[in-house]
Amino acid sequence: MAKVGVIGCGLMGKGIAKNLLKHHYQVLVYDINPDAVKELTSLGAISCTSPDEMASEVDYLILSLASPEVIRDTLLHDQKGVLFKMKKGSFILDMSTNDVKLTSELHRIAAGMGVLFFDCPLSGGPEGAANGTLTIMVGGNEEDYPGILPVLQSVGRHIEYVGKSGAGQTVKLCHNMVVAGVIALLSEAFLTGERSGVTKEKLAGILQKGSGQTRAMDVFGVNILGESFNQVKFSLANMAKDIHLYRQLAEDSNIPTFVSDMTHQLFHLGRNKGKGQEDSSAVYSVLKEMME
Repeated sequence: MAKVGVIGCGLMGKGIAKNLLKHHYQVLVYDINPDAVKELTSLGAISCTSPDEMASEVDYLILSLASPEVIRDTLLHDQKGVLFKMKKGSFILDMSTNDVKLTSELHRIAAGMGVLFFDCPLSGGPEGAANGTLTIMVGGNEEDYPGILPVLQSVGRHIEYVGKSGAGQTVKLCHNMVVAGVIALLSEAFLTGERSGVTKEKLAGILQKGSGQTRAMDVFGVNILGESFNQVKFSLANMAKDIHLYRQLAEDSNIPTFVSDMTHQLFHLGRNKGKGQEDSSAVYSVLKEMME
């Protein structure tokens, strides 16, 4: 039975670990918050007191972490991180959203140690993680891809190999930039419509029947229409982080960032107003407050 380690058992990591258990993997878990793994241990997972404790034991190490800085520190940490304790031939599956340059660097360092690194960012949110229906965008060595496919199929439904190391993160950042931009545009359009005498509900119904139809409306629209942002599909703080990473990628590629600049300003403002832990759709309330 293959051993899989999961570092980071929050909203996404917990669902991932549960589905691995359902598929009869031996699962080792770690989270900085010990309470986050209690339910998983009751289901059969093995709780570790540190990432190092699982590093040399696992065949696959899954990361579900909050930022590139945390990922770098967990794996490298002045050559004392978990990467330096993993056995040759094992796999790292970074399911976090990460910086593309750092991803390529980690892939290179891991390869030098005989460890196979793949960027495997996710789409589908906590619900997709819980249900095992995630979309997974995979970057890394294509010849080694079959070796990780069974694990990915245990936690996701739509799995796409998209290219060399960093390609998965590139796709994820572009995807989230589009989603953030659409949320911002929907928010502005709804406020404009209401100020002009058309309800949000009426406008939303027409948008979903016309060329303006978007899945972002299906996912985030309920919050906007109800003006309640505590049902978190994807937090505003996480979206702001991803927009920042996207803009770094675009600037490194010499791409103009007019649209993403404005979207970044809006999400950054929302975070500064204390809305970071609310849903991304809370940018609607940021715009509405600017009208008052």
